[in-house]
Amino acid sequence: MKTTMISTIALMLSALALTACSDENYGDKPKDWGATTTFFNSTDDAGFNTYYNPAIGRCGDPMPFYDQRASEFKVLYLQEYDNNGPCYHPFWGVATKDGATYQSMGEVLPTGTSTQQQDGVLGTGCCVYDEKNGLYYIYYTGYNILLPNREVVMRATSPDFKTWTKDNLWSLKGTDYGYSANDFRDPQIFKAEDGLWHMVISSNLKFAEFKSADLKTWEHVGSFNMVWDRMCECPDIFKMGDWWYFVYSEGYRAPWSRKVKYMMARSFDGLKACFGDPGANWPQDGHEGVLDSRAFYAAKTASNGTDRFIWGWCPFRTGSTIHEKNINVGAASEPNWSGALVCHKIIQHSDGTLTLGKVPAMAAKYNKEQSVKVMASNGYANGVLTGDDAYVLYNRLGTCNHISLNVTTSNNWDKFGISLVRGTDSDKYYTMVVNPEGEDWRKVNFEQEGSAGKGFVEGIDGYNFRRPADNVYHIDIYTDNSVVVMYINDVCAYTQRIYGIQKNCWSVNNYGGSVTVSDVKVSQQ
Repeated sequence: MKTTMISTIALMLSALALTACSDENYGDKPKDWGATTTFFNSTDDAGFNTYYNPAIGRCGDPMPFYDQRASEFKVLYLQEYDNNGPCYHPFWGVATKDGATYQSMGEVLPTGTSTQQQDGVLGTGCCVYDEKNGLYYIYYTGYNILLPNREVVMRATSPDFKTWTKDNLWSLKGTDYGYSANDFRDPQIFKAEDGLWHMVISSNLKFAEFKSADLKTWEHVGSFNMVWDRMCECPDIFKMGDWWYFVYSEGYRAPWSRKVKYMMARSFDGLKACFGDPGANWPQDGHEGVLDSRAFYAAKTASNGTDRFIWGWCPFRTGSTIHEKNINVGAASEPNWSGALVCHKIIQHSDGTLTLGKVPAMAAKYNKEQSVKVMASNGYANGVLTGDDAYVLYNRLGTCNHISLNVTTSNNWDKFGISLVRGTDSDKYYTMVVNPEGEDWRKVNFEQEGSAGKGFVEGIDGYNFRRPADNVYHIDIYTDNSVVVMYINDVCAYTQRIYGIQKNCWSVNNYGGSVTVSDVKVSQQ
């Protein structure tokens, strides 16, 4: 009996060992990752180390808040599952000191327990702390498609951010003030110049405004426009230096414009006036206030008094193969809802305009420098790529990578790109192309290159940014599984979801003219 049991266990362990190694082998020989350059069909690990994704499900609309009592950021989010129950989207949360490492707090605010309740489904909101009374407030959207008011604003309080009490006797109904019964959501609270609390709520093509002295009783102030015929979601209002900012996400009614954007003015009233004629009041940044690509959405900010960070979600994509997943986004195919948390640092320029930059703690987290080897090339010599279709292919990446490099173009029109998921046998691979949009402007395009590639992928491009005067592009790329973010010169942030990055090679490409590639480094966690 004992001998039989031992034999059975041995057979099971042997089978498990063979299974565990099956993806690493060519037949009976271990795969030589360092010497090979062929495509590998890799998949995401279960856990994300930097761009937070819960163990089960995904993150919906983030609601960051800096907790002064705990000296940390708390980022609430709508917990999404593949198969939500009848009551869904409870608020879950993570805590972080630096926007690079997170600790899960689990469920923070539950949904109602019945589909008959107004908050059977929760929607986006915000958290604030009232020092006077020592209470945390969460204002949130109660959503129920079965009720006359599909969306209303509700609230809950807590003395310790652990035990929350819903105020079931209070709500704000849009219909009481002439707003939509179906679109009345995403409350955001802040202090304005008058020293009072103000709440801005997204309604049907209008922002509703309320004010309060005590976070309990709210007075209707009025409304102001959104952007033309576009539903603007997840408003976030804050002051930074001498400027006021209004960050918002343009919604699904205009898919091609579905991005996170901002307005800026010298006062809160000036912000509201900007929406009266958006076309005449875009920030003078050359890209109409756009902050990232369509792979970064529903973003809001929080500040610790020194730095201000912004969190949004990077959507997951569906498809039966890596190639289908990587291109299943565009004007005719919306990104899936929810994904992984992506954090950027807000960069305020001397003229008040904003761009997004890398989180300082990221460099320290990706601190294991790797060897970088040239595995294959065409038109490459002494660090210079010359001619069309010139490229230099580097050795395989890991699961979490920090790629840094400088690219110097020889003139004001040169075009280059950085490709991921590229093997020497690949007929399709994925490139972030820094494309000339005239002599003095650039934009990041997403392309499926290779002999079987479709070329430009619509709807996943970035925004215009100025060509550097010296034609030197300082580039940082951070990856965590399939989430990738590229930063250029503190003037461009480009978030993307690209499956299969890990255990595949990558390249720098030139398209006519010549570019110099230098200071190439790869670090991992």
